[in-house]
Amino acid sequence: MATAPHPSTHDDLTFRDATEADVEALVGLIESAYRGDDSRAGWTTEADILDGRRTDPEGVAEVITSPDSKLLAVEREGRIVACCQLEHRGDHVYFGMFAVSPALQGAGLGKVIMAEAERTARTAWGAREMHMTVISVRDELIAWYERRGYRRTGKMSPFPYGDERFGIPQRDDLQFELLVKQIG
Repeated sequence: MATAPHPSTHDDLTFRDATEADVEALVGLIESAYRGDDSRAGWTTEADILDGRRTDPEGVAEVITSPDSKLLAVEREGRIVACCQLEHRGDHVYFGMFAVSPALQGAGLGKVIMAEAERTARTAWGAREMHMTVISVRDELIAWYERRGYRRTGKMSPFPYGDERFGIPQRDDLQFELLVKQIG
Protein backbone atom coordinates (compact mmCIF):
# COMPACT_ATOMS: atom_id res chain seq x y z
CA MET A 1 0.00 0.00 0.00
CA ALA A 2 1.62 3.27 -1.11
CA THR A 3 1.32 6.34 1.04
CA ALA A 4 1.71 9.96 0.12
CA PRO A 5 4.98 11.55 1.21
CA HIS A 6 4.80 13.48 4.46
CA PRO A 7 6.15 16.99 4.82
CA SER A 8 9.49 16.93 6.61
CA THR A 9 9.08 20.20 8.51
CA HIS A 10 6.93 20.80 11.52
CA ASP A 11 7.17 24.59 11.80
CA ASP A 12 3.39 24.74 12.00
CA LEU A 13 3.29 23.16 15.47
CA THR A 14 2.59 25.06 18.68
CA PHE A 15 3.63 23.62 22.05
CA ARG A 16 1.87 24.80 25.21
CA ASP A 17 0.92 23.61 28.66
CA ALA A 18 -2.51 22.00 28.57
CA THR A 19 -5.29 23.51 30.66
CA GLU A 20 -8.40 22.02 32.20
CA ALA A 21 -10.35 23.34 29.19
CA ASP A 22 -8.37 20.85 27.05
CA VAL A 23 -9.33 17.72 29.01
CA GLU A 24 -12.09 16.48 26.68
CA ALA A 25 -9.97 16.95 23.54
CA LEU A 26 -6.96 15.29 25.17
CA VAL A 27 -8.94 12.24 26.33
CA GLY A 28 -10.32 11.84 22.81
CA LEU A 29 -6.83 12.12 21.30
CA ILE A 30 -5.26 9.61 23.71
CA GLU A 31 -8.09 7.12 23.24
CA SER A 32 -7.91 7.45 19.44
CA ALA A 33 -4.15 6.80 19.44
CA TYR A 34 -4.30 3.60 21.50
CA ARG A 35 -7.74 2.01 21.62
CA GLY A 36 -10.45 0.78 19.31
CA ASP A 37 -10.71 0.81 15.54
CA ASP A 38 -9.63 4.46 15.15
CA SER A 39 -6.24 3.58 16.63
CA ARG A 40 -5.59 1.00 13.90
CA ALA A 41 -4.99 3.88 11.45
CA GLY A 42 -1.72 4.53 13.28
CA TRP A 43 1.07 2.21 14.36
CA THR A 44 0.92 2.86 18.14
CA THR A 45 -2.36 1.01 18.63
CA GLU A 46 -2.78 -1.26 21.63
CA ALA A 47 -6.11 -2.55 20.33
CA ASP A 48 -4.78 -6.11 19.94
CA ILE A 49 -3.54 -6.37 23.53
CA LEU A 50 -5.91 -4.13 25.49
CA ASP A 51 -9.61 -3.27 25.33
CA GLY A 52 -11.39 -0.68 27.41
CA ARG A 53 -10.15 2.81 27.98
CA ARG A 54 -6.61 4.17 28.09
CA THR A 55 -7.37 7.15 30.30
CA ASP A 56 -10.25 9.20 31.65
CA PRO A 57 -11.01 12.89 32.24
CA GLU A 58 -10.04 12.64 35.92
CA GLY A 59 -6.62 11.17 35.11
CA VAL A 60 -5.87 13.80 32.48
CA ALA A 61 -7.05 16.65 34.75
CA GLU A 62 -4.86 15.31 37.55
CA VAL A 63 -1.74 15.52 35.35
CA ILE A 64 -2.67 19.05 34.22
CA THR A 65 -3.21 20.36 37.76
CA SER A 66 -0.37 18.58 39.58
CA PRO A 67 2.38 21.02 40.62
CA ASP A 68 5.12 18.52 39.64
CA SER A 69 3.88 17.78 36.14
CA LYS A 70 3.00 19.29 32.79
CA LEU A 71 0.87 17.98 30.02
CA LEU A 72 2.26 19.41 26.80
CA ALA A 73 -0.42 20.02 24.22
CA VAL A 74 0.78 20.13 20.62
CA GLU A 75 -1.41 22.10 18.24
CA ARG A 76 -1.58 22.46 14.50
CA GLU A 77 -3.96 25.06 13.09
CA GLY A 78 -5.57 25.49 16.53
CA ARG A 79 -6.34 21.77 16.97
CA ILE A 80 -4.61 19.51 19.49
CA VAL A 81 -2.88 16.80 17.44
CA ALA A 82 -0.50 15.34 20.05
CA CYS A 83 0.37 15.46 23.74
CA CYS A 84 2.74 14.12 26.36
CA GLN A 85 3.04 14.11 30.12
CA LEU A 86 6.19 15.28 31.90
CA GLU A 87 6.38 14.59 35.64
CA HIS A 88 9.28 15.80 37.75
CA ARG A 89 10.45 12.96 40.02
CA GLY A 90 13.58 14.12 41.81
CA ASP A 91 16.62 13.56 39.59
CA HIS A 92 14.61 12.56 36.52
CA VAL A 93 11.46 13.35 34.60
CA TYR A 94 8.88 10.69 33.78
CA PHE A 95 7.56 10.80 30.20
CA GLY A 96 4.09 9.39 29.64
CA MET A 97 0.64 9.85 28.13
CA PHE A 98 2.34 10.30 24.74
CA ALA A 99 -0.20 10.39 21.94
CA VAL A 100 -0.12 11.50 18.31
CA SER A 101 -3.28 11.60 16.21
CA PRO A 102 -3.38 8.29 14.26
CA ALA A 103 -3.81 10.13 10.95
CA LEU A 104 -0.51 11.98 11.56
CA GLN A 105 1.60 9.05 12.79
CA GLY A 106 4.60 8.07 10.73
CA ALA A 107 5.27 11.66 9.59
CA GLY A 108 8.14 12.41 11.99
CA LEU A 109 5.96 14.31 14.45
CA GLY A 110 6.86 12.00 17.34
CA LYS A 111 10.58 12.76 17.02
CA VAL A 112 9.90 16.51 17.14
CA ILE A 113 7.68 16.14 20.21
CA MET A 114 10.21 13.90 22.02
CA ALA A 115 12.96 16.49 21.43
CA GLU A 116 10.74 19.29 22.77
CA ALA A 117 9.75 17.16 25.80
CA GLU A 118 13.42 16.49 26.60
CA ARG A 119 14.28 20.19 26.19
CA THR A 120 11.37 21.14 28.47
CA ALA A 121 12.48 18.60 31.12
CA ARG A 122 15.98 20.10 31.12
CA THR A 123 14.89 23.74 31.21
CA ALA A 124 11.91 23.44 33.58
CA TRP A 125 13.51 21.12 36.15
CA GLY A 126 17.19 20.72 35.24
CA ALA A 127 16.58 17.01 34.65
CA ARG A 128 19.46 14.87 33.46
CA GLU A 129 17.42 11.72 32.70
CA MET A 130 14.09 10.93 31.14
CA HIS A 131 12.30 7.75 32.25
CA MET A 132 9.31 6.00 30.73
CA THR A 133 7.59 2.65 31.03
CA VAL A 134 6.44 0.71 27.98
CA ILE A 135 4.47 -2.52 27.81
CA SER A 136 7.26 -5.03 27.25
CA VAL A 137 5.55 -6.87 24.37
CA ARG A 138 5.45 -3.66 22.30
CA ASP A 139 8.64 -4.50 20.38
CA GLU A 140 8.11 -2.05 17.52
CA LEU A 141 7.41 0.83 19.92
CA ILE A 142 10.41 -0.01 22.12
CA ALA A 143 12.62 -0.14 19.02
CA TRP A 144 11.34 3.33 18.04
CA TYR A 145 12.34 4.69 21.47
CA GLU A 146 15.72 2.97 21.24
CA ARG A 147 16.34 4.82 17.96
CA ARG A 148 15.66 8.04 19.91
CA GLY A 149 18.40 7.15 22.42
CA TYR A 150 16.38 5.37 25.12
CA ARG A 151 17.83 2.17 26.54
CA ARG A 152 16.07 -0.86 27.92
CA THR A 153 16.89 -1.44 31.57
CA GLY A 154 15.33 -4.89 32.05
CA LYS A 155 13.55 -3.46 35.13
CA MET A 156 9.98 -4.68 34.98
CA SER A 157 6.89 -3.67 36.91
CA PRO A 158 3.61 -5.56 36.88
CA PHE A 159 0.69 -4.60 34.67
CA PRO A 160 -2.28 -3.64 36.89
CA TYR A 161 -4.50 -6.60 36.02
CA GLY A 162 -8.00 -6.12 37.38
CA ASP A 163 -7.83 -2.30 37.33
CA GLU A 164 -9.91 -1.33 34.30
CA ARG A 165 -8.61 2.27 34.47
CA PHE A 166 -5.61 0.89 32.56
CA GLY A 167 -7.59 -1.16 30.07
CA ILE A 168 -8.83 -4.72 29.82
CA PRO A 169 -5.91 -7.02 28.93
CA GLN A 170 -6.35 -9.46 26.05
CA ARG A 171 -3.35 -11.55 27.16
CA ASP A 172 -1.79 -12.62 30.44
CA ASP A 173 1.88 -11.75 29.90
CA LEU A 174 1.79 -7.95 30.09
CA GLN A 175 4.29 -5.99 32.16
CA PHE A 176 6.01 -2.62 31.93
CA GLU A 177 9.71 -2.15 31.19
CA LEU A 178 11.59 0.94 32.30
CA LEU A 179 13.38 2.81 29.49
CA VAL A 180 15.90 5.55 30.34
CA LYS A 181 17.72 8.27 28.40
CA GLN A 182 20.42 10.70 29.50
CA ILE A 183 19.21 14.16 28.48
CA GLY A 184 21.59 16.52 30.26
